[in-house]
Amino acid sequence: MNIASSAFEDDQLIPTKYAHPGVIGGKNISIPLEWENTPEETKSFALSIVDPHPVARNWVHWLVVNIPVSITLLAEGVSGKKMPSGSKELYNSYGELGYGGPQPPKGSGPHPYIITVYAMNVEKLDLTANSSLVAFEKTIEGKVIASARITGIYER
Repeated sequence: MNIASSAFEDDQLIPTKYAHPGVIGGKNISIPLEWENTPEETKSFALSIVDPHPVARNWVHWLVVNIPVSITLLAEGVSGKKMPSGSKELYNSYGELGYGGPQPPKGSGPHPYIITVYAMNVEKLDLTANSSLVAFEKTIEGKVIASARITGIYER
């Protein structure tokens, strides 16, 4: 299983338009993502974007659950607008529902944004919109058939 973005290559810089509005030029447009080579027994997908930088301490930028198995592409800017039917966006660490782009503190160096798609062995995960990253991780535990990740970098 693998995941890619048409916006940047793995371990490369995320363009500023995907950054949070608190960044000059940031438009908070959700990153385009596409995955392939998923296991046949997959029943749904989940997605996370997390910044594990020591300053950010696992800041959640996007959590999505219950993405239908027929979906292997999230187009640019779908968050909050045109998400696949049945999928559910959770609150990010900004306290906003859906995608929240990079906004690392100035001078804190490059931050890695780890984007992971999970192939799930269940059609639906029972999480509320305000579930934490810890609750997300606990809920997917034992239900992940495969996963793929890419990392984007952002610094200001």
